[in-house]
Amino acid sequence: MANVLWMHGGACNGNTQSFLNAEEPTAVDLVTDFGIRLLYHHSLSMEFGNQVHQMLDSILAGAIPLDIFVFEGTVIRGPNGTGHYDMFLDRPKKDWVWELAHMAQYVVAIGDCACWGGIPATKPNPSESVGLQYLKGEKGGFLGADFRSKAGLPVINIPGCPAHPDWVTQILVAVATGRAEDVMLDELQRPQTFFKTFTQTGCTRVQYFEWKEPVEEFGQGTRKGCLFYEQGCRGPLTHSPCNRILWNRQSSKTRAGMPCVGCTEPQFPFFDLAPGTVFKTQKVLGAIPKEVPQGTDPLSYSVHAAVARAAAPKWAKEDMFVP
Repeated sequence: MANVLWMHGGACNGNTQSFLNAEEPTAVDLVTDFGIRLLYHHSLSMEFGNQVHQMLDSILAGAIPLDIFVFEGTVIRGPNGTGHYDMFLDRPKKDWVWELAHMAQYVVAIGDCACWGGIPATKPNPSESVGLQYLKGEKGGFLGADFRSKAGLPVINIPGCPAHPDWVTQILVAVATGRAEDVMLDELQRPQTFFKTFTQTGCTRVQYFEWKEPVEEFGQGTRKGCLFYEQGCRGPLTHSPCNRILWNRQSSKTRAGMPCVGCTEPQFPFFDLAPGTVFKTQKVLGAIPKEVPQGTDPLSYSVHAAVARAAAPKWAKEDMFVP
């Protein structure tokens, strides 16, 4: 039996709502089939007030072992480092987070806010929000770059805005069943099972990416063309399995004609872009995307793009709806 405590910080609760819609396995399966004992979850637990306080005190005293500490949302440190913007059971929540993280065998950050600060940590960041072990792409965060849980691992980051529910439940199952060491982490501490490939992998528009044929209109779900060249899609630049593990088991942003917004990367929400250009590809020299896929450079990419467009078959250029 693995004891799990889930705490919520500064965020919209979107990752909890996603988690509750998990299917493989479901949130109920975690308890009935995989030996997880949910000590506390702000949306699921019947305990509240003094009951929760006593339970947390017992964890910190070592009377109740904490196997997995799950955190959703940012750690709010404001104002002026006091944490008084986010109080929990008469204490700054950041103090609870620090102590619980150091008592846990494993620490799991769910969603962009917990992983690297997300939207709340974007400048000017009046709440002084930060992720558990990152602030945007800079390692450190609230717990510090050298933090290791009792089992010797850094924070396991499961990013997304929100994270896909099955990413969450499958990682929790792996940790709870003693396979945490098999969860290979990338350089940003994300499980490689889900974050080794690009969002573009499995995209139904990938042939148009290869022929460098854009879609000119936003939101045309069944129209031919790649969303990368004109609509700001970050699929070739973002690590996620959104086109392999479909949302609601049937679709993804790009399949519905919506550009990938790169929500599993530390720099999300990319507010450094010019106003009004989030869904418009940033260009240099009026034609070449400012950011190009890994393994190439803008000049080589521009040459490749010109050749690919010239060689594109007729069907790739036809402006028509896919049957």
